[in-house]
Amino acid sequence: MPTPFLEDGSLDLDSIQVLCDVYIERGVNGLAILGVMGEAQKLLPDERAQVIETYVRCAAGRVPVVAGTSHQGTHPAIALALQAERLGCAGIMVAPPPVPAARVDDLVFDHYRSIHNAVSVPMVVQDHLASSGVLMSPQLLARLSAELERAGYLKLEDPPTPAKADQIRYLAGGRPRIFGGLGGLYFFEELEHGAAGTMTGFAFPEILVRIYDAYRSGDTEGAASVFYRYLPAIRFEFQPEIALTLRKETLYRRGWLRTPALRAPATPLNAPSSRDLENLLARLDLL
Repeated sequence: MPTPFLEDGSLDLDSIQVLCDVYIERGVNGLAILGVMGEAQKLLPDERAQVIETYVRCAAGRVPVVAGTSHQGTHPAIALALQAERLGCAGIMVAPPPVPAARVDDLVFDHYRSIHNAVSVPMVVQDHLASSGVLMSPQLLARLSAELERAGYLKLEDPPTPAKADQIRYLAGGRPRIFGGLGGLYFFEELEHGAAGTMTGFAFPEILVRIYDAYRSGDTEGAASVFYRYLPAIRFEFQPEIALTLRKETLYRRGWLRTPALRAPATPLNAPSSRDLENLLARLDLL
């Protein structure tokens, strides 16, 4: 889920109610907030609390809310995790802190263990090399899920994700439950390799729901058909540097955000990319 802003950079809490309602109406099974899509690193501490409180209140128990609580330091990460739990989140999502490559396994494990022992809600381990800069091996991820009871969930965003999912599930004996990400780029293939679902910011959540529901009902060909029909939209939206810009612009055009504003620093949508977006949405009949 995005964090909505007004043009002056202030929080747009009213749009959170709209987003909650339309996402839930379209069949999502949960809301992930304050991740990369949520611009969490651009929020002040009191703003984080406002965003969490508003999403939890608007979800109103209809689906669980999972909050990103990543931080480069273990003590601040614990504080953020406890805050999310206190404010009603059903779970937390945590990326690894920057550590020396030679000590990744020990230091990252200690970081997650400290957070795990401080909270009582489930933890989603976020394996996203592009944002964290930390390469977590299948062995480390399997160890986290095996030794930390509440770390039985993984958001896998280190491609090739289907192959890495196979390795982790083999090493961990079926644990953890793996969710894809990366805008949904490999969603169908991830399902084919045992993924439980996906957690991503694609601006057409109902498409991901259709893929998921078809696959879970045994209609593999139907799931593949929907996925490959809309893969151009997934690919286009997930462009480096402007992915979040495109997502917010699309949500704005759908009437779900009052403005497509991002907080600085952010790359604006230029005229050529805006035209490309319009053409794509028209060709796929998405608006």
